[in-house]
Amino acid sequence: MPKKIKLVAILLTIFSITCYQTCFAQNLDVDILKRINPQSPTSSYWHNTSTSAYYVAGAASFGTLIYGLASGDKAAKQNGLEAIINLGATELFTYAIKNSVNRTRPADRYPNDVFVNSPTHGQSFPSGHSSLAFATAATISIQYHKWYVTVPAYLWASSVGYSRMYLGKHYPSDVLAGAAVGIGTAYAGHWLNQKLFKKHTVIHEGHD
Repeated sequence: MPKKIKLVAILLTIFSITCYQTCFAQNLDVDILKRINPQSPTSSYWHNTSTSAYYVAGAASFGTLIYGLASGDKAAKQNGLEAIINLGATELFTYAIKNSVNRTRPADRYPNDVFVNSPTHGQSFPSGHSSLAFATAATISIQYHKWYVTVPAYLWASSVGYSRMYLGKHYPSDVLAGAAVGIGTAYAGHWLNQKLFKKHTVIHEGHD
């Protein structure tokens, strides 16, 4: 079995485990969240870190594609298209899971223990910000294969996940599941893109 397929299988296994919620896991979730989430989560740093998930994802996908089209850089164009597909698939997958699990937000379920600076309702599992951030980090890491790209990318994605707990928006298991969804989708998308791109190239060369 190819290494990429093994990695995706491992990530999906982790995701399945996090989906299985027992009473113990729920209590552990709340205990960890209470240690991270302050009574007044008003830090502008963590708020900006949380919202950066969308800005960085946009720059890594649409920004790269626009640069590739403008400069004629085929590699940048291909990377941009792949990033858009990966992030789009991540958002769809996250939305589908949110609706099927329909987990209550921690601040709504534990109003006396979890605090937010602004009310957020709706599905909590998995964390959409986390899935988007980790999908972005994984996609960039796969494409550039440089430690000085990979390390900052995953540190940033981890910071986004932490910010969601600091702000009281998600449980730790929401963030872990979001990370698994994002990374798994990015690797699966890259593998599929490579297969399709190589197939297209072979067909094109055959016609030539």
